[in-house]
Amino acid sequence: MKTKQKINPKKIAVYLITILLSVVYIIVGHKLAIEGLTAFDGAQDTPISYKAKILQIISKERQIPVEGVEGDDGGVNISFTAKILSGEKKGQTVTVLQQTDPLYPIQMKEAEVGDKVLIYENTDPELNYSWLLGEYVRTDALIVLGILFCTGLLIFGRLKGINTIISLIFTCLSIFIVFIPAVLSGQNIYIWSIVTCAFIIIMTLLIINGADKKSLAAGIGCFSGVAMVGLLTLMMDHIIKLTGMVDDDSLHLYLLNEDRPIDLKAIIFSAIIIGAIGAIMDVSMSIASALKELRDQAEHVSFGMLLKSGVTIGKDMMGTMANTLILAYIGSSLSVTLLLVAYSNSLLTLFNREMIVVEILNALVGSFGILLTIPLTSFICALLYSNHRISRRHPATVPFSPSQETAANTDTAKQPAEEPQAGIPPRPERPDDFMSIDSFRDEPNDFDGI
Repeated sequence: MKTKQKINPKKIAVYLITILLSVVYIIVGHKLAIEGLTAFDGAQDTPISYKAKILQIISKERQIPVEGVEGDDGGVNISFTAKILSGEKKGQTVTVLQQTDPLYPIQMKEAEVGDKVLIYENTDPELNYSWLLGEYVRTDALIVLGILFCTGLLIFGRLKGINTIISLIFTCLSIFIVFIPAVLSGQNIYIWSIVTCAFIIIMTLLIINGADKKSLAAGIGCFSGVAMVGLLTLMMDHIIKLTGMVDDDSLHLYLLNEDRPIDLKAIIFSAIIIGAIGAIMDVSMSIASALKELRDQAEHVSFGMLLKSGVTIGKDMMGTMANTLILAYIGSSLSVTLLLVAYSNSLLTLFNREMIVVEILNALVGSFGILLTIPLTSFICALLYSNHRISRRHPATVPFSPSQETAANTDTAKQPAEEPQAGIPPRPERPDDFMSIDSFRDEPNDFDGI
């Protein structure tokens, strides 16, 4: 018969308090982050997009090519009717124009009935259409994929899956609602980066695992690894003389808030530590969980055994995690990397471009953080776990009543002691933990010569 697990009130209290404090952090942090935020003032002049569904294609007309322009085949003008699905004008049916630019080598897919698109009001008086096609709606497919991912988490992880989804939501909110507005408002990026990382680490460990020694060990190891990443980034910033002007977008970002310009070097700092925190947390929690399982399964564990096992596990993880960081950073900027390689006349010039340097710096300091996390997390786990001894459970026995125990002792006292026969040593008393037959045969004994 299955025994029901007892509910731990302290664990539930920690769980609820963590969620409550996380909500408070998101709300209060957002209010503090948007103080002085003027970066979105220019967005008021941008036309508002509306989600719409194409109902009918009205016409397709070929444009007249421009004389003297090579490759201009005129393009196509497609007009269609669409029903607005969002915003103040929801429910209205409007006529929309899709223009294709013949000079672009890759064109947007031509509109078809049933497609969901983003449309915006036309501000060009030369066009006879009031609405223009902007983009295709792609978030619907992403939402479905996200729902499938969450469903998989719930099926596989159950309660852990729910906690994973909650921690993921708080992580995204801390980045997009707190950290990014703080950066755009010109506040100290270094402080907000550290606060964001601390919140993500503490919140994730407490929600997913709870307040126990495993979370403590993983948290100390993770904080140490992230601190190493931050210190190395600051040191290398001065050594390799970074400017933060990685690409053209960096200049636009710098000029976004003229009153309080954004510190581009601080952007590099925050990008490196936030990018490395996931891998470092993964390593620290994996080692802490593996060593706790070893402690629970082994009868006797020592400090040295746990430390050696943790380092051994970490060695196997180090190779794959270092590759993960390097490949992730290369993959995220693969298009630009290919362009730089194609237009570089030497490898020396290529590897000294600031964009390439920052990507390499990302991978190297992240790997250094993992390198420190492995032995430190193993040491903390060995320190916390080795003080406990787990004895194996024996089959439950029915206790004697006082009368039965007295009778058993009396019967035992009445039985005469067995006298040992000549040449045969007396039978040893059997310990509480009976040895198996195989283990008994492996032990040396005095009966081998008989």
